Amino acid sequence: MDPALLSQLCTDKLPKHLAIVMDGNGRWAQQRHLPRNAGHRAGVKSVDEVVSLCRRLGIQALTLFALSTENLERPRTEVDGLMRILRLYLRKEVERMRQENIHFNTIGNMAVFPAVARAIIEETLAKTAACDGMVFTLALGYGAHAEMVRAAKQLAWQVQHGFLAIDDIDEALFASHLDTAGLPNVDLLIRTSGEKRLSNFLLWQLAYTELYFTPVLWPDFRSDDLLRALLDYQHRERRFGLTHEQLAQAVQS
Repeated sequence: MDPALLSQLCTDKLPKHLAIVMDGNGRWAQQRHLPRNAGHRAGVKSVDEVVSLCRRLGIQALTLFALSTENLERPRTEVDGLMRILRLYLRKEVERMRQENIHFNTIGNMAVFPAVARAIIEETLAKTAACDGMVFTLALGYGAHAEMVRAAKQLAWQVQHGFLAIDDIDEALFASHLDTAGLPNVDLLIRTSGEKRLSNFLLWQLAYTELYFTPVLWPDFRSDDLLRALLDYQHRERRFGLTHEQLAQAVQS
């Protein structure tokens, strides 16, 4: 890690919630004439560095887009390989999470996962349930459209059965029925590999998020790359729809 980059960081201007689309594993492997799963395996090192640095910096929540609903339609060999990598990672890291007080969390629909994968996910959730430090979330079998449909159905059921009036539904109530209930909205989204799209990730939660795109492929993404993204974020003015003058006035008051 570059000490010069770290020294420039203002610790009281860090994002509370950082989300990352970990893109580029397949291209990393292709450039090296390796199977795609070699890229996914190499990407685990980047996960380790990012989790460690975020915890060290005191970031409250880190969410990584690990597997989308669309990814599950990829060739069987790749999906099976991803499930194996996930199981190995969680088995290896669960004790470190407990020791470092990291609360493991998941979002998405894991009902479609194989039973053996669901079992290790549930075991990791249980073993870190009492941890109250950084919330580390993996988006697994996740899609924002499906998430919002699930939330709408839950609210509709409550209205249909008389537990809720239609006029009771507001943005806060809707958000409380999303997979990310209890987490702050995302302050900064990083996407690696040079692609500039959201890919059905946290669409509700990204309403006022700062976006950062880097050409670095995920398996090559390291602590210094994260520090550069955080430094870029700290030079932005987050107005949330207000003007610069309104923000300045609010600070003065």
